[in-house]
Amino acid sequence: MGERRWEADPTAELHRRWGKSSHELGNTSGDGSCPDIWELNNGDVAVIGQDLTESYQDRLPEGVSVDPGERPIIIPRSTMIAAKVDIPDA
Repeated sequence: MGERRWEADPTAELHRRWGKSSHELGNTSGDGSCPDIWELNNGDVAVIGQDLTESYQDRLPEGVSVDPGERPIIIPRSTMIAAKVDIPDA
């Protein structure tokens, strides 16, 4: 019997922000563009950013694929660096 494929739980709730808000980092002008990283109450992680599926679909590196229902989501480097303090080691 093979391993069960991971699937996102659509009932999971946003639990805790990792890092600082977009406003704190200066990554938003207040116009609703708010990149963010959140831990869900089930331990999974939600990334809020720009969906650049169309921009990346024809230039993914070998061995990288975007399955149906998935999207490459891009966030500012500063958002990820600020989240580092909240990301568990294991």
